[in-house]
Order: sequence, then C-alpha cells, then structure tokens
Amino acid sequence: MLLIVLGAAAVIRRAWWGISAVLVATMVWSGVFAPQLIPASVAAGAPDLTVATQNIGAANTDPAAAARALAASGAGIIAVQEIVGSSAGSQDTAAATAVLDAQYDNHALVSTVGLWSYWSMDAPEPLELGLSWARAMRVVVHHPAGDIAVYAVHLPSIRPRYTAARDDGVAELAALVAADPAARVLVMGDLNTATTDPTLSTLTGQLADSRETVKGGFGFTWPADFPITRPDHVLGRGMTAVSDTVLPAVGSDHRAVLVGLSLR
Repeated sequence: MLLIVLGAAAVIRRAWWGISAVLVATMVWSGVFAPQLIPASVAAGAPDLTVATQNIGAANTDPAAAARALAASGAGIIAVQEIVGSSAGSQDTAAATAVLDAQYDNHALVSTVGLWSYWSMDAPEPLELGLSWARAMRVVVHHPAGDIAVYAVHLPSIRPRYTAARDDGVAELAALVAADPAARVLVMGDLNTATTDPTLSTLTGQLADSRETVKGGFGFTWPADFPITRPDHVLGRGMTAVSDTVLPAVGSDHRAVLVGLSLR
C-alpha cells in the first residue's frame, strides 16, 4: 500500500527519480514476497494429522475462550504459548488448561508452554533455547503412523537492535533438530522470527515450513488486529503439509495456525 501511495505521488509530481526508486523497491518486494502468493501443487486429500499452535497472549482477558477455539479446531496435537498466572489485565489460564485437559488425555507443561495430544507421549524434556530458564520442550508423541519428536517452542522475544537471545535460541534449536535421531520431527510455536528472516534458514534448511509448502498467501498471524508478519510456525521433517489455515485470535495478539500433515 505504501509503495502505491509513493508511486502515485511521484507520478503526480513528475518526480522521475522517485518513480525509479518506487520501481526498484517494488521489484525487491516482489522478489521476496511474491513467491509466497503463488499457489503450490500440493496433493489434495485428508491429512493424516492436524496440528495447531497459538500464543494465547499473556494479556488475554479470556484465555479459556481461546482454548475452546483450539479444542474445536479438530487438531490432534496442540501447542500453546504464554500460559501464565493471573496478572493485571489478564485472567488465570488454569481455566484454559482445564479446557484442553478435558479433551486431550495426554498433556505436558513446561513453564509457560503447553502441549496436548490425543496420543500418548513421553515425559517432556525442558529446553532453554537462548534463555536462562526453560520455555520450550521436546516430547515424543506415539502416533499410530509412527513416533513424532515434537518441539513445542516459544523463542526469546526481539527488541529494536537486540536479537541476540532469539538468534541463540534459533541456533540451539537448529542444532538439536540436526542431531535428533527421529525420522519425523515437528517444531511448533512462536519463534519470534518471520519466514523471510535469514536467521530462520538454519531451521528451514532442515525442516519444511507449512506455509511455504502450501503457499496461497502470507498467512500472517501478528499483530492479530492487523497482522503484518508470521512469527508462529509449524515446521516438519518426515511429513508434508497439505493445508495451512490462520484462525481467529480469540482475545490474543497472535492468531492461531492450523496445519494438516501427510505422514506418508
């Protein structure tokens, strides 16, 4: 939109240097983002597994409503971030975890990150990933098609001119994934990293990004009211995304992501 406005202003003022600058910027933008708008040839059919992830928001005034929406999504595995206690402007998320516990027999919590599954799973392995405390986990889910090593993750936040902790978290996660012996690996969560950020390439070089596989749009998730980026990801190895849908935020500042996966 900004490029359109600048282009129109340059034409009206007959500022040829301005028109040239807009054209160059448009070509750069197209080279980065246009591939995400081209539909890919993804095989149709029902997924073998549907998963969902959402940062439900520490300031969410009704986290239980967000949990009910996730539970109603039909996902067999759900990862949730920012499961926090009561604080100013928010409600205790015990009600949210109770909603998911009631539907999913198998669940694990590590700090503010939770994982729910229809299938049995091993005890979680807490992971720090760029922090001095654990805000991520690795869990093996025993799916009927075979075990899946699931990483439920909330990487460190980034601030202007400060990305060191997040970068360290991505590097640590990439090293763990590279060394993971599991044939099927799934990384789900708020990675605080856009798909176009080169930092993420250490992960996307090993794992397929669901939105990149399916295409058909940006799939932005944040900020929820007017999303302009996608820090929320589902990345996989040994599986293929066949659908990727962005769901309503339900009080969070992040929209949820629902992904269908083929395990064949």
